[in-house]
Amino acid sequence: MNLKILLPTAVVLDEPVAKIVAEGEDGFFCLLPRHVDFLSALAPGILTFTTDDELEHYVAIGEGILVKTGDLVRVSTRHAVRGTNLGELRETVAREFERIDDRERAARSAIAKLEADFARRFLGLGDHPRV
Repeated sequence: MNLKILLPTAVVLDEPVAKIVAEGEDGFFCLLPRHVDFLSALAPGILTFTTDDELEHYVAIGEGILVKTGDLVRVSTRHAVRGTNLGELRETVAREFERIDDRERAARSAIAKLEADFARRFLGLGDHPRV
């Protein structure tokens, strides 16, 4: 089976796998190649997959959707970070979320400035004579 993890702007992973373990809203589940087609809303957490050489790999994901159709498993999420071991992944996730928090703070600040400027200009329309 082939696992493809998609972000809005990039493909994090696209490779053959032997097994996938993930957490849905109702708990953990395991997918193997001959399982029926499947759809699940994913909870934020760790998605584990095993390659054909029986090595386990980890991907930290935010909320997302997993869709299995035939031999293709697609995961669509806004945030995903791949790691080789859980300790390394934890550190990488912490750094990534700090960066995301900084960007979101900057975006909120820019939006607040735009809203304030819009309100100021809108209120100033009443001061101009009508044509």
